[in-house]
Order: sequence, then C-alpha cells, then structure tokens
Amino acid sequence: MIKVKELIDGIPVLAVVGNPEQTVSDIQLDSQKVTQGCMFVAMCGTRVDGHDFIGKAIGNGAGSVLCQRIPAGPDPDVTYVQVADTEDAVGRIATRFFGDPTSKVELVGVTGTNGKTTIATLLYNMMRKLGYKSGLLSTVCNYIDGEPVPADHTTPDAVTLNRLLGRMADEGCKYVFMECSSHAIYQKRIGGLRYAGGIFTNITRDHLDYHGTFENYLKAKKMFFDSLGKNAFMLTNLDDRNGLVMAQNTKAKVYTYSLRSMSDFKGRLLESGFDGMLLDINGHEAFMRFIGQFNASNLLAVYGAAVLLGKEPMDVLTVMSTLVPVNGRFDAIRSPKGFTAIVDYAHTPDALTNVLTTIVQVLDGKGQIITVVGAGGNRDKGKRPIMAQECVKYSDKVIITSDNPRFEEPDDIIADMLAGLTKADMQKVLTITDRRQAIHTACMLAGAGDVILVAGKGHEDYQEIKGVKHHFDDHEVVRETFQA
Repeated sequence: MIKVKELIDGIPVLAVVGNPEQTVSDIQLDSQKVTQGCMFVAMCGTRVDGHDFIGKAIGNGAGSVLCQRIPAGPDPDVTYVQVADTEDAVGRIATRFFGDPTSKVELVGVTGTNGKTTIATLLYNMMRKLGYKSGLLSTVCNYIDGEPVPADHTTPDAVTLNRLLGRMADEGCKYVFMECSSHAIYQKRIGGLRYAGGIFTNITRDHLDYHGTFENYLKAKKMFFDSLGKNAFMLTNLDDRNGLVMAQNTKAKVYTYSLRSMSDFKGRLLESGFDGMLLDINGHEAFMRFIGQFNASNLLAVYGAAVLLGKEPMDVLTVMSTLVPVNGRFDAIRSPKGFTAIVDYAHTPDALTNVLTTIVQVLDGKGQIITVVGAGGNRDKGKRPIMAQECVKYSDKVIITSDNPRFEEPDDIIADMLAGLTKADMQKVLTITDRRQAIHTACMLAGAGDVILVAGKGHEDYQEIKGVKHHFDDHEVVRETFQA
C-alpha cells in the first residue's frame, strides 16, 4: 500500500481533487480489472479514451484516478490526480508503486527493426547458463528466471511492465533483457525505468502505418538511446548506416560492433552451413549453431553486451557455442525426401532479404528456393509490394498467401503484394490464399536439395482473422506435410 501523495511526489501535477492521503492498493489501465482501492489510469488511446471509463472504474472500486481531465461532478470519495499527459506520468508512477524494480536489477534494452528477439533471448539464456537468475521481456514470451509468462505485445504497457519487473526483482533476478519496440518507446511505456545498457541492431522500413514516415520511426527508436543515463552503455551496429546516428545524443558510453569495420567487437564469418557457422570474434574462433550473416551480427551484439556486463570473453564464447536459435527464427526442418523447410518470422523487406540471401549463400546454386510469404493486415501497406519483389528476386518459385489478415480481406493484401511485380516476375509466382494449402503445395514442388522458406509468422501459433485468433502453426503444418 502507498498513499497517493507519495505516489505523485516529484511528478508534475496540474491538480489534486480529493484526499491525497488516500491509499492505493494497485494500478490498472483497464477499468474491468479495477478492484477495491485501485488507482485507475485514464489513457487517451488511439482507439478508445480511458476517460470515458472513469465512472465504470469507480463503480468497480477505484479509490483514485490519474487523468488529464477531471470529470464534471467528481465523486467526493475518490481522489483525482490531473496531469498534462497520463502516458508520460504512468511509467514513473508505476515504477514507484512497484518499488523501483530497475534499481535492483541490471536491465538491458534491445531495439531495432530486426534481431531484437534473438539478441534479448540469447542474452537471457546465456546469463542463466552462467549461473545468474535472469528475466526476459520479449515478443515470444516473458520469463521470470525459468517461469514463462505469456506475452501479448513486444513491450507491455507501463503498469504490466513494472509489475513483471517487480516480480523479477523479488525473485532475485540479477539481469533482465527486454525488447523495446518503437511503439513502446514513443508511447513512453518504458518511462521511469533505469537501464544498465541499450543495444541497437538495425533500422529498415517497418510500422509506417503507425509512425507515418521512416524519419518518425527512426526518431522513436533514437528516443530510447537519448534517454539512457551516463552510467549506462550503448552498443550500436556500425554496419547499419544509422548506427552512429542513434548514438548522437546519448549520455551513455558508446561501444560498437561490426562484421565489416574496425569496432570494439569485430566479427568475421569464416564458414556457414545449415548446421551452423564458424565465427571469428575479436581474434577468437568459435562454432555457433546459427545460420547466416544476419545471425553473425546478432551474435556479435550478444557477445559485446555480455562482455560489457562484466563477463569474461572466453566464458562468453564457450556458452555461446552451446546456444540454439530462438523459436521461429530460421528454424530448419529436414524432410525425409531430402529437402529442407525453414520457418522464419521475417515480415519486413529487409528481414526477407537477410534470410533469403543466407539461403542463397549456403545452397551455392545446388538447389531451388521456394518461398511461401504473405503480409499482415491492418499494418504498413507500403511494404507489401517490396516484400514480394525481394522474394521474387532471390527465389526460384514464390507462393503468395495469407498471413494474419486481421480485419482486411486476404485477397486484397495479396493484390497489394502482386502490384509490385512485373509480368516476368509473375512467371515465378503462384497465389494460394489458404496458408495451409500454400505450404502443402510448396512441399509438393520441392525436390532433394531444395529449400522452402515459410516466412512471416515464425513462433506464432495462430492466424488472426476478423479479430479471432485461430490455431495455426507453420512448424506443425510443415511436419504434417512431411508425414503425409
């Protein structure tokens, strides 16, 4: 329990109506989850306005309300705290309510378009193998040491985030690794948190449906590094042309990693196959069970962050050689007929290029590439034709299908993808709206030595159609096809 006046101490407040001595038993953003004594936070969302639900929250027992507008005729038994921006204030209030958990753990944030999940998850797995209790906040799943906590968003809302971090601190976690999405950064969901370090992976076109322009998307990512404290480290990718742009205004100490340039953590890919790669890092060779140059870059970031957290380089390399890819990231499944299916989360033009060029390099002209790909509904439409172009460029055959259509018609999404292709391109292309049938067809077309890439959904075990998530797992469909 904490009093309202203690919760808002030091936070810019426009007005307090009611008793500042009121105690707060919990914080909730959803009026339906409010219980007796909760503080309800009225967020001005893009679709719904939390201020419209203040009455319902009070009816469910809210004793206090954090809001931007105090309602007419306020309830005399409720304490209202008015701020200029609830989005900005809620992170700091949640951090205080849950006992400032990031003062008790070493939190490392990972942001960029691609690689966030792989880097955060590998760091989490590594630290646990080195004997440290650790936490993970990621797209795939959140973990409090070994305990899974399902993830609904790449980065949870500020209250959920601090609640999870508080549990991690209480469980004795020393390290926490967190994916920081551009939405979460821009919406200040990570406000009030203290970071031991931040990692920048890369930035390419994505989420323009939300940010509007690439420049806005870049600025959202950069906000994270601008907010790092002087005692934190920033580890940035020199192989991305915006790697140093991200570091321009940070107060953190900047370190670099690269496969191409002189850097603090320099890597060189010596050999690569479908069973793994031989990687040189700062003059030391190690075999890693990962595939492709993009994963070599991810592994460099993992190595650099672990060393910056004080771990011995040789201990880090030893553990890294035992790590395995994250679920849905370049998962290779071998067919009894001699071809390979790769399930990958790639859902941006750049991610598709990375995965496909890796397959091209490993195959070295000794087999065909058949790509099954779609695009998500109600997301950036501008990337759809570019995704199709990249797939046709690197594949022998392309089957364009449905991904998560959400509230759009799958055939409309497919039409947007086809709009980027020429008549010559279309000679390589099939369109099969049913994703299961598309995967079955790809497997029928494949021969010994070929590779099928099933792209876009990776770890997801559902297909979202008209607001309903239907069970669908690319891995399962591939395996059932192999057994048919």
